[in-house]
Amino acid sequence: MNTFAAGRGPASNPGSSMFAEPLVMIEARSDGTRVLRSGISLPEHYGRCVGEWLEHWAAQAPERLFLAERGADGEWIKLNYGDARQRVVAIATWLLGQNLSPERPVVILSDNGIEHALLMLAAMHIGVPSCAISTGNSLMSKDFGKLKANIELLRPGVVFADHIERFRPAIDAVAHLHNGVVVAGGNSADVGGATPFAAIERSSDEPRVMSAFNRITLDTIGKFLFTSGSVGTPKAVVNTQRMMVSNQVANALMWPFLESTPPVLVEWLPWSHTFGSNHDFNMVLRWGGSLYIDDGKPVPALLPKTVRNLKEISPTVYFNVPRAYDMMVPLLREDAELRESFFRNLKFLFYAGAALPHHLWTALEELSQQATGEKVLMVSSWGSTETAPMASDCHFRASRAGVIGVPVPGTALKLVPSADKMEVRVKGPNVFPGYWKQPEVTAKSFDEEGYYITGDAVEFVDPSRPTLGLMFDGRVGEDFKLLTGTWVHVGSLRVAAIDCMKPVAQDIVVTGHDRDEIGFLIFPNIAECRTLCPGLPPDAPVDQVLGNPSVVNQVRAGLQALKQRGGGSSTYASRALLMAEPPSVEDGEITDKGYINQRIVLTRRADLVEFLYGEMPDTTVITVHSAS
Repeated sequence: MNTFAAGRGPASNPGSSMFAEPLVMIEARSDGTRVLRSGISLPEHYGRCVGEWLEHWAAQAPERLFLAERGADGEWIKLNYGDARQRVVAIATWLLGQNLSPERPVVILSDNGIEHALLMLAAMHIGVPSCAISTGNSLMSKDFGKLKANIELLRPGVVFADHIERFRPAIDAVAHLHNGVVVAGGNSADVGGATPFAAIERSSDEPRVMSAFNRITLDTIGKFLFTSGSVGTPKAVVNTQRMMVSNQVANALMWPFLESTPPVLVEWLPWSHTFGSNHDFNMVLRWGGSLYIDDGKPVPALLPKTVRNLKEISPTVYFNVPRAYDMMVPLLREDAELRESFFRNLKFLFYAGAALPHHLWTALEELSQQATGEKVLMVSSWGSTETAPMASDCHFRASRAGVIGVPVPGTALKLVPSADKMEVRVKGPNVFPGYWKQPEVTAKSFDEEGYYITGDAVEFVDPSRPTLGLMFDGRVGEDFKLLTGTWVHVGSLRVAAIDCMKPVAQDIVVTGHDRDEIGFLIFPNIAECRTLCPGLPPDAPVDQVLGNPSVVNQVRAGLQALKQRGGGSSTYASRALLMAEPPSVEDGEITDKGYINQRIVLTRRADLVEFLYGEMPDTTVITVHSAS
């Protein structure tokens, strides 16, 4: 076994005053497999459950702000730790009378909110799992197919929705699949026979609640979280207390600055996903921080709400996905007030869900330098719903975008040769025990040594200096061969292409399976495309914007630039098509977190792929050789 230590000081690693130095231990096997472990040890005893953090801060800092959300009047409704704990005990008292268990959990259909958080915490406080289900399954589906499958698998004892009138069609559609109590959030105008949220807070039996709390162990199921469905059918991932607690203890070892700087977050990331729920919400709770629930999202109609919130509240750390940063950069350039507020207290920016294109990386550095005189630190991590979520973390200033860091304390990463890539597998206390009620699928998800098989690929930034971290190298299942037999690495090509076609390309789906050459389906940033067309009216139809010569030539120039980088036919596309229809959440083309599902887009838009490769390309197909 070879051991490597970072040995970097503050001069070469500006983030070192906030972060622990990365240490990596590597076991090299004869078959080319590498096993990486953190040189930072996870303590043998690190707590028992998430609820201990709420108990701690309610006792130590009861008046400190825990959660805030916008009320109907647009003002912040605030909840401190002491009141949160009191309400959790009351809600938990009511839950104890509902005959709940892992076989009858609490299901939450709503967006992030204070009542959502309290119900989730109350269930965990008595050892009952909760499951927040993506609101897209309830509000954007025509047949509620995914929601029906979710409910049939879980058979909940409690179903919560707020505002319930928005969810009524979904609730009615699954009523025959469970016998649980329906609870209406406090913002609901008409509960329609459901139990009002206020009714479940009316009484409190603290001794009974704490008796249940004291029976919780590290192996108690805390949550079910459904996979995003980026690969296969969504599955209910069992999240134990051990997974969640060990993840935050590892975080504490890597990010020691949080002890003196409790985090302040302004965040929209949904609690139906592990990023927002286990990583960010639990981090706030672990460190006694404050979470302002952002009622905006990275979509044009809701982005102004995010801007308003960030002008009022300056976060200390900011978590988001690349799509959101792509939409925010133009606003940060234009609005000095937003820029100053956003960067004022910011320790670092964190991105996950997909690689951050280089032009966004440099833009954010430049904007932070304008606001504060210093380049903001940008970090990332890697993991999945099955790892709660962190398996690797970049707790240092990365050399470039796409670095996912080194193994987190307590976690081993096994890098297994797969074709011309290294597939990464995970073992540690943060790894799930299985998928709920799917033993066959669970068994196939682990190798003979007990490592979870992720299907993701990684590579070293520099094999001779492992403490510089790993780079995400796409999904093994997304890569394909051209008819020439050449492998196309979708993940790295996608990021390079987005960068070459800035600011037009917001995201790209790579085509070319069983063909001679690569093509791109480009999802454009419409707002940025309009800036390239000063002669068009602001309300010009999307098709007119995308057909404008300035936009078309920008894409053509990007295709040419990608080709000129060299590397052969697997590293550039010969043709591209701009998508007037945005990616569909309902059909699974894009997840709630804002990243593209390549496989589903290629399936749903198979006719456009055929159109892209027509023998006589249509004028809307942009090629590197076509005339402007």
